Amino acid sequence: MAEPFNRTRRLRGSDTLRRMVRETRLSKDALIYPVFVREGSNIEEEIPSMEGQYRYSIDRLASVFDRLLEAGVTKVLFFGIPGEKDGEGKGAWQEDGIIQRALRHSREHYPELYLITDVCMCEYTSHGHCGVLEGETVDNDRTLDFLARIARSHARAGAHMVAPSDMMDGRVLAIREALDREGFGQVPVMSYAAKYCSSFYGPFREAAGSAPAFGDRRTYQMDYHNQREGLREALSDIGEGADIVMVKPALAYLDVIRRVSERSAVPVAAYSVSGEYAMIKAAARGGFIDEAALACEVAVGIFRAGADILISYYARELAGWIGEGRIG
Repeated sequence: MAEPFNRTRRLRGSDTLRRMVRETRLSKDALIYPVFVREGSNIEEEIPSMEGQYRYSIDRLASVFDRLLEAGVTKVLFFGIPGEKDGEGKGAWQEDGIIQRALRHSREHYPELYLITDVCMCEYTSHGHCGVLEGETVDNDRTLDFLARIARSHARAGAHMVAPSDMMDGRVLAIREALDREGFGQVPVMSYAAKYCSSFYGPFREAAGSAPAFGDRRTYQMDYHNQREGLREALSDIGEGADIVMVKPALAYLDVIRRVSERSAVPVAAYSVSGEYAMIKAAARGGFIDEAALACEVAVGIFRAGADILISYYARELAGWIGEGRIG
């Protein structure tokens, strides 16, 4: 008698069966939506390179928040666009800064939202780099104090979680100690741990007005050739007190997500960045792909690689597709 062979197709025979045996399941609870908030009033301006994404003034945040909550997305990641910039990015930690006011407004009017803040200086510095300069070089250790100030100011204004994205060595420890000293020991730190120097960030830099005025960020963001270094960064941040570690970008770094998730004792987030979003939008606009099908496939791939949390410009749509049973 011939040896039996595996009939794996048996478990693909119906949608009900396929859904029952899925290995990777998505939840609305794991989605975070990035929100760009800017100075001004009555502003809801579309970002040219990110179709369907907008910069909002504080008085127009209801427009995006209502849609998110209706879809079941309850977590946002704030990026601030200040009215003025300077060499030290002072607007990033001022009590009346754009993020600080957005936090207070959101806590008052949308208490059901969980508010996470990007902690960095690039949107606030006139030179566009992620720290203070010594000549044309970012001074790592001087920058730590500035990042701690930013994180403290966000916590005072009502941030539920802070997320440092600067890639300075030692910044998680500096922020953790600063928060603890000021009585914010309950505020978690989600570290951009393995953040690569990537061409996928192009549309974001337009959205946030954060492109460097000279040079690039290769001396602090990671070389995309390196995988082991990403794991080293993540484990280092966990040792400094990070509650969640992030890999950014996501789609071209699934191997890094997998490696970090296998070694991490804390949840792993992945940021599906602006360039990834813009590519799907452009291909859909050209009629080359099914936008919803591809966005779902990409999201599942990121979770399948080991992510526990996904930051995505498609978060609202993904939540809707989960609700419809298209993914989940």
